[in-house]
Amino acid sequence: MEVKVLDINGKETGRTVTLSDSVFAIEPNNHAVYLDVKQYLANQRQGTHKSKERNEVTGSTRKIKKQKGTGTARAGSVKNPLFKGGGTIFGPRPRSYSFKLNKNLKRLARKSALAIKAKESNLVVLEDFNFETPNTKNFINVLKALGLENKKSLFVLGDTNKNVYLSSRNLKASNVVTSSELNTYAIINANSLVVMEGALEGIEENLSK
Repeated sequence: MEVKVLDINGKETGRTVTLSDSVFAIEPNNHAVYLDVKQYLANQRQGTHKSKERNEVTGSTRKIKKQKGTGTARAGSVKNPLFKGGGTIFGPRPRSYSFKLNKNLKRLARKSALAIKAKESNLVVLEDFNFETPNTKNFINVLKALGLENKKSLFVLGDTNKNVYLSSRNLKASNVVTSSELNTYAIINANSLVVMEGALEGIEENLSK
C-alpha cells in the first residue's frame, strides 16, 4: 500500500512510502479490537469503591424491640440492612478490574485498528518535524494545515520529542505518542491517525514479531 508523504503545511512532498500489507492492510478482527479496548478501559479503573456492610456500620447492638407481640416483623439490630442507615447487602468491595490478554491477540488488535484507519482513509503520513521551543500555536497551525483543527487526532512519533509533546499537551483533542506507546484504544478513539515518517519502521517492527 503506497501513501503520499505530506509536510507540516499539508502539502505533498512528492515522495511516497510503502506501508506493510501485513500490518496496515489485514482483514480487521473486530472482536480482538473490542477485547483490547475493554482491557485498556478496565485497567483505568481504580476499583477503590467500598460500601459498609452490616458488621461495619456504627450502631447499637441492643435488640430494638421484643421478639413477639408487636404485630410487626421481628428485628434484632438497627444495623439491619432493611433499615435506613443500616449496612449494605452485597455492596461493592475494592477489587482490580484488570484481566490478561495474550500478546498475539493484542498485536492483532493493534494491526486491525491501523487497518481500519487506513481503509477509511483516516491515516496520514507526515514527514518528521520539530519545533525549536514548545509552542502550542505552531502545533495548532499544523492541525489547521492537515484539516484536523476540530477533530480528535493521534500523532505517532518515531522517538520522544519533548517540544512537540509539550506543544500539544494543552489541546484536549490531540494526543502525541511514540511508536512504542501506540495502543488500540488511542487509535480507535482518534478520528485521524497522523504517523510520522520515522515512526513507520518502529510500528511495523513491533507488530510483525
